Amino acid sequence: MPKLQLGYSPNPCIANNMNNIIDITDVLQRHEHNQKLMGLDLGSKTIGISVSDVRLKIASARETVIRRKFTLDAEYIVQLATKENIFAFVIGLPINMDGSHGPRVQSTHAFIRNMSQHTELPFILWDERLSTVAAEEAMIEADISRKKRAQRIDAVAAAIILQGALDRLQSG
Repeated sequence: MPKLQLGYSPNPCIANNMNNIIDITDVLQRHEHNQKLMGLDLGSKTIGISVSDVRLKIASARETVIRRKFTLDAEYIVQLATKENIFAFVIGLPINMDGSHGPRVQSTHAFIRNMSQHTELPFILWDERLSTVAAEEAMIEADISRKKRAQRIDAVAAAIILQGALDRLQSG
């Protein structure tokens, strides 16, 4: 059985069908001074948001947004992206543990397709397997109460997803 690792999930078929999905290897050539990446962890009820520093080295959990209508969520994310000088999104791709793509992957692609009506910023797909588990473990280790963990879990998971992409960028 192959070793499970968090990271980029290449799927050229999907990338070819959606013009706003780019490969992690294309990020640095698009990066300009003072720009950041935004990490997104999509849940059925919430969206976790994280933001990198301008040097693309450190991800910070920002907030967990309670989902409402898609248009309102998209407008909020685009507003925040503009305010934070974001040049691309790193979005968690919820691949099944066996590597297969289920309904949640389809929902993520639908989200990206719908977001393309609101922004021209590109998306980088990032394998999010175990990101929520890692976030939960980190928050327990930091002795964060169960109530505060529930409020912040998706933002911390978004930071873990984004940090994985940032680490990949640094490793070349």
